[in-house]
Amino acid sequence: MNAATTAADVSVPLGEDFPEIRDSVRRICADFPGAYWRDLDQREAYPTEFVKALTDAGYLAALIPEQYGGAELPLRAAGVVLEECHAAGCYAAAAHAQMYTMGSVLRHGSPEQKAKYLPRIASGELRLQAFGVTEPTTGTDTTKLKTRAVRDGDHYIVNGQKVWTSRAFQSDLMLLLVRTTPLDQIKKKTEGLSVFLVDIRECLGKGLEIRPLKAMINHNTTEVFFDNMRVPAENLIGGEGKGFRCILDGMNAERILVSHESIGDARWFIRTASKYANERIVFDRPIGQNQGIQFPLARAYAEMQAADLMLRKAAALFQAGLPCGEDANLAKLLSSDAAWHAAEACMQTHGGFGYAREYDVERRWREARIQQIAPVSTNLILAYVGEHVLGMPRSY
Repeated sequence: MNAATTAADVSVPLGEDFPEIRDSVRRICADFPGAYWRDLDQREAYPTEFVKALTDAGYLAALIPEQYGGAELPLRAAGVVLEECHAAGCYAAAAHAQMYTMGSVLRHGSPEQKAKYLPRIASGELRLQAFGVTEPTTGTDTTKLKTRAVRDGDHYIVNGQKVWTSRAFQSDLMLLLVRTTPLDQIKKKTEGLSVFLVDIRECLGKGLEIRPLKAMINHNTTEVFFDNMRVPAENLIGGEGKGFRCILDGMNAERILVSHESIGDARWFIRTASKYANERIVFDRPIGQNQGIQFPLARAYAEMQAADLMLRKAAALFQAGLPCGEDANLAKLLSSDAAWHAAEACMQTHGGFGYAREYDVERRWREARIQQIAPVSTNLILAYVGEHVLGMPRSY
């Protein structure tokens, strides 16, 4: 779209868009039933076979331009892939970072960086699934991060620590946000941040240490430590001190993409609970006949449909290159709420059997809960809306 494009020019598709992609993803997911995910969850193992299947089908290269071997699909299509994975009971979060990091790399990477890395990422030769942003002492206060990079000739020397850096052990590359100018030397706190594309294979054991971080769900997350790690200056993305803008593009894409996962989760929970409610007989009648079962599921369905509309709008605005911060945040808020309420309704519908691992409800319930916290807390979204949308005083 041209520079004169406005939100009024953007159309939002209704109904089951990208039907061919949806059907293809459903066929892939049929090969990875609940037993596959239960086994991984018990062993805290990475879904290598599932990720390979998505890679071989070209879906992890969905956003990469055709000239680099990708499918060059719109963000909405990539989101549909994730939605269908989760609606089928799979867990695409194991690989979704390879999609949302493209928001930074594609918009701010140099032609040389794209030519060097994107074809190998598209083919599956390289994995870019690690996103180093959060730190243990600053959390979501991103501009206060302490990891520093100092220029030293044709390299930068990096020192610091990241936490909740998922899939660092399974990635070849990491998108890393650091501070290149101290906080006390800048006018705006969003200045002085820079983004690097770190080659984990070259740095591991040479100033880079990765440790597993055991968590409530099998998210393959880690702590990452930098001790005089050297990164080539040519791996700087978007220019020194311009990293916050680069990361924002990645974050808007991230929030839109993971919101699709929440919609898929909600679909799975509602479908699974409705089926069980029709089959489970207590007091000589199906429990779905009881309004105490019906109403929470009906409300969860309504919330899912409303969240889906906001999500479609956010994806359309992002694709048009228009401001979408408000819409991406609202989509993340509404979809994560819809998924969690559907998860609660599904758990309550199953009663004691919801705790039985063979039903997959407890595992998926645990997985859905994280969306209230990551990749951004619902409270932070509410603070964003209060300040930037409603014009109230900054709360933090």
